[in-house]
Amino acid sequence: MSGTDVSPGQRSRLDRLRRSRLEALAESTGCDLPPWDARRYPVLAVLAPVMTSTEGEITYPGDPMCLYAALSVAVDHALLSARQGAGPHVPFSDLCPDWGEVPSRPERLAAEHVLRAWNERESVVDRTVFDPRVWDDAAQHAYRRELRSRSPRVLLISTVSPGHRYALEMARIAKEEVPHCLVVLGGRHIDETMRYLPAAKNRAGDPAADAPDPLGTLDVQYSSPLRAMTDGRIGPVVDFLVAGEGHLALDLLLRAVSLTMDLDRRRADPTDVVGVLDLLGEAGERIPGSSLICAVTDDAVHAFPVRGPAHDLADLPSPYQGFAIRSRFPVFPLADGSPARTAHLTVSNACPYHCDFCSEAATVVGGLKRFGRDPAAVAVERVCEYVSYGAQAVFFDDSIFWSGTFPLIRAFCAELTAVRQATQPDDLPPACLKWITEDDDWRRLRGLQFGAQVTVDLMTVLHKEDEVRQVLAAMREAGCTYIYMGIESMASDVMQHVHKNVRRVAGRPWKAKVRRALELIKEAGIPVGSSVLFGLEGETRETIQETVHEVGLLIDDGLIGLASPNILTYHPGTAITRAHGMADRLDYHSPQVENRPPYIYFEEAFPEVVSRRLTEDDIWFIHEATAKRWGIVRNSAAPD
Repeated sequence: MSGTDVSPGQRSRLDRLRRSRLEALAESTGCDLPPWDARRYPVLAVLAPVMTSTEGEITYPGDPMCLYAALSVAVDHALLSARQGAGPHVPFSDLCPDWGEVPSRPERLAAEHVLRAWNERESVVDRTVFDPRVWDDAAQHAYRRELRSRSPRVLLISTVSPGHRYALEMARIAKEEVPHCLVVLGGRHIDETMRYLPAAKNRAGDPAADAPDPLGTLDVQYSSPLRAMTDGRIGPVVDFLVAGEGHLALDLLLRAVSLTMDLDRRRADPTDVVGVLDLLGEAGERIPGSSLICAVTDDAVHAFPVRGPAHDLADLPSPYQGFAIRSRFPVFPLADGSPARTAHLTVSNACPYHCDFCSEAATVVGGLKRFGRDPAAVAVERVCEYVSYGAQAVFFDDSIFWSGTFPLIRAFCAELTAVRQATQPDDLPPACLKWITEDDDWRRLRGLQFGAQVTVDLMTVLHKEDEVRQVLAAMREAGCTYIYMGIESMASDVMQHVHKNVRRVAGRPWKAKVRRALELIKEAGIPVGSSVLFGLEGETRETIQETVHEVGLLIDDGLIGLASPNILTYHPGTAITRAHGMADRLDYHSPQVENRPPYIYFEEAFPEVVSRRLTEDDIWFIHEATAKRWGIVRNSAAPD
């Protein structure tokens, strides 16, 4: 789908298909413009959880933004098609996925903390999302009820690696409960385990290999569901997989599904969808970005690589357009002490560093993409949109705030400060004025808090201290009340292997840089939360003890308000996974792998996928030592 030569005959085939379906739909409904009820078909989106029990585990309190972002284009096009009606010039020309309606203002302002679609039946978009957080018996029963009630024609599952086994279980249950449902799998785990190679190469990189790869020019890792289905480790429970810039590819896939779906029973066959994807490509359908769609039929795996022009993240639809803001973060307290309703916002897709353990690195994600068109103004407009949806705080989920670019940080903070200090509508930019319309919008805007992530080197050696102070002051004036920073380790023997420690200064070890960064942030009056990662290259019991002790000293000096201990787990696409010989050993698909203490006390930690530098005894030690030394500052393992 990356070529440019299109013949008129190829285009006309697609046009004829659309016309014939519109005519058949009009005939079956008895009207030239078929009503919405005659066009829609049910869909269900799922965020696979990463836990089986809340006991002693750390939950993810935020909104499922990876899923909302992936759905953003498809939801936007479906809502547009619903408003404009059937026709050849709307994205979904006849049948259309039914995402419900956009939440009303009262619904947004009354949204609960955790989204549980099975408890409420309002016909709004975010009731088409199942977000259980925990894969326990109650969630499994609720999931089955949801499938039976909705009978979705398409099930969309997003998963990270620790949730992959539960995603496969969800796919299997869907095939039991709704056999005619197409299952589409996406998310970070699929991004990391599936990519397309140039035509002359096979998975091993040797076109002359005696045993050609059955997946052809696909590079599919051992822990990919596509590889597991091919070699029989799991059954054929997935019909389509989407990797890369999935928001655009998923929309293309859903349009192909809609064009093949039976007009009466609302069912589609994967083989027919493959045919329409081919037809769309032949007819010149071109979408931006880099992505990959794979279809699994009875006799083959079909790959549809997308290599389109680069696109601006600012041009994508707002992820919250169809979804209420539900998360409430205690790090953003309101005047009455309650946690603020907190929206998530990203202005970039990856981290510019390339630490060997991180799945957010640009080298893993496939390149760094950002807001490009008037980025500060567009970001402030997005903030105002979220304020109109009820946001009292915004957390920037970017790996590094504005990719660590000080001029962009200054520009954004200056614009946001001006908007927050506005006293009348004429003071607001027109793009913001369309969102800030009610008195409570103005109150939330003036009291808005935001948080962001930075790095130690960004605060110490990449800029002069005066510049750092100026940027932190600008952030504080704009409403920044929380900064999160990855300490990773306080042991020099460990940090010498970490790219985040990129600027090394003689006589200034990592622990000294960490302390200075925290001192500068404290001087600016901004509280700090931090993450610590155990199990990196060079980790020993001695370095673990050193890190626990040194972080404890930072806590004693009031430099850290929250410390989160984490265990390194292997992400399929990272360099450390390959270096430790784990690429072909990661078991992210077997439900028999039991998660148990001490692993459950850490986010994403499972037996068989944690760092080979740690024994189970080490993990017990980390759990107990951090609880004792860091006390209440340690990120709580109590259920959210």
